[in-house]
Amino acid sequence: MVVSALSSFWPYAVALFVWAVVKVIRIGHRESGLPPGPPTVPVLGNLNIFPTENVHYKFTQWARVYGGIYSLKVGPSTLIVITSPVVVKELMDGRSTSTSDRPPHYMGTLITGGLSIVLVGNSKVWRALRRATHAMLATQPSLEHLVIQKAEAAQLMYDILRSPEAFFTHIRRYSNSVILSVLYGKRCPRHESPEAKAFYTVNRLWNHALEPGAHPPLDLLPCLRYLPGSWKDLCKQVRTLQCQLYFGLLDECQTRLQRGQETGCFMESVLQNQKFFGMDRELTGYLGGALIEGGSDTTSSFLHSLILTLMAFPDVQRKAQEEIDRVLGDQRIPTLDDFASLSYIQAVIKETHRFRPVAPLAIPHAMTVTETYHGYTIPKGATVFVNTWGMFHDPDAFEKPEVFDPGRYLITEHGTKPGVDDSCYRSTLAFGSGRVGF
Repeated sequence: MVVSALSSFWPYAVALFVWAVVKVIRIGHRESGLPPGPPTVPVLGNLNIFPTENVHYKFTQWARVYGGIYSLKVGPSTLIVITSPVVVKELMDGRSTSTSDRPPHYMGTLITGGLSIVLVGNSKVWRALRRATHAMLATQPSLEHLVIQKAEAAQLMYDILRSPEAFFTHIRRYSNSVILSVLYGKRCPRHESPEAKAFYTVNRLWNHALEPGAHPPLDLLPCLRYLPGSWKDLCKQVRTLQCQLYFGLLDECQTRLQRGQETGCFMESVLQNQKFFGMDRELTGYLGGALIEGGSDTTSSFLHSLILTLMAFPDVQRKAQEEIDRVLGDQRIPTLDDFASLSYIQAVIKETHRFRPVAPLAIPHAMTVTETYHGYTIPKGATVFVNTWGMFHDPDAFEKPEVFDPGRYLITEHGTKPGVDDSCYRSTLAFGSGRVGF
């Protein structure tokens, strides 16, 4: 009887085993309809060839093979990589509602409690942060910040003149002091100022936590979260340091308000209008932190790239100086009113954004719904990377893209080769795309 029962069960057990094996093997397989991409292997997909550093270089190499939109598989998850301004305009910008989410970021959520504007998608939290941020970036407040920028720029020039070999730290002090003054009414007169040291320490660790490929793919393979790893200690360390800095600065603002010693800084205004913005203390603290990151790190990275590039291309530096001397003479420094008259300086700035974009892969987006694009299926939940680096270093669009040549922007509006259709390019392409931007 038992043998007979086992005999009748055996075919079902074999069928179940085969089904399970096939299901496991199919993990990592590129589903029909997805954009093309590198060959996959069972279970891992493309994880075995996924770069762990300088991800934008590898993404660009693959784009030259598989086109302006291609897919990668990491376990069961789908990644879409866009390296075409046409696709950016039609998909990211044209269907921004569908691309307006952010992919889950387990490490980032552990660190910030899900309150970082660079990681939250189109949600109530994101809308509250966006409303407050727009209040600071509006035209009139931005013009009021020019006084701070001019004062800090004067110290920057003095510092570089006195010790040019330390330009790297001078620039970091400058960018950090500008944004701290605007946000918290507190400047950093020296690079060794406590707030500057604290920020650059935590920001280095924060950027490492966010770096694609630098840690196990915890969002794509959630089972890895339960294994030991150095990333867990990193998350605890970054959260502690962020809270100490961001909420320490916020508490200083709150104390000044209580004492009637306002400085007129932005975060004081946010604290006074928390109900209007729909924000509590935690969200307010992380708003300030995100604005410090954006205003300090990206500005200093751009200026570092600019100076290093001018050193590597002295002819460009000479032409820029000649234009300034011709337009302004040698008795004053440029102001914003002079900018329209400095066409070559404008071109230098544009070319720096092209040559060394601050965010070569921007911040990844996620699909809120499944979309069909030129016959390809872009599934709901897929992570979308916009490869800014690859677009700006496309030899089909730019003459000698590896050469720093501001003159290209004096020939065509977007620096592309004459005859290239540049209708899908825009001046803000380096700053992100879609509804949630970077």
